Amino acid sequence: MANPGGTFSVLGTDVIIRGDVEASADLHVDGKVVGNIACASLVQGEDSRIEGEIKAETARLSGEVKGTIAVRNLVVLKTAQIDGDVSYDTLTIEQGASVEGRFAPLSSKSGSASKPATDGKQGDGQPGLTLAS
Repeated sequence: MANPGGTFSVLGTDVIIRGDVEASADLHVDGKVVGNIACASLVQGEDSRIEGEIKAETARLSGEVKGTIAVRNLVVLKTAQIDGDVSYDTLTIEQGASVEGRFAPLSSKSGSASKPATDGKQGDGQPGLTLAS
C-alpha cells in the first residue's frame, strides 16, 4: 500500500480491510480496518472503525478504535471512541472524547529510565498533554 509518489492514500467509507495496512505515505481512513496500521501520518474519519494496533508519527483520531495506539503526536477529537492503551510523546484530547485504557509516554515503553508525566509538569524530554475544549 506504499505510495511514495503521492501525498496520501484514502480508504473510503465503503472499504473494509481485513489484514494489516502499511503505508509510507499519509493515510486517511473513512472505512473499516480489522488489522494493524503502520504509517507516517493517520487521519481517521468520524464514522470509521479500526480494530488493531496503530503505529504512526502523527495521528488525528475521530472514529472508533479498538486496540493499542503508539503515536508520537496524537490528537483525539471529541467524536473519538478508543478502547485500548495509548502511548504518545504529545497528546491533545478534545472534551467529549471517550478513552477506555491506560496512557503512557512512548519513552517508558522503550524501557528507558524516565518518569511518566503524571504531575502535569513538562520538563525537558517529557511527554506533553493538552486538553482541548
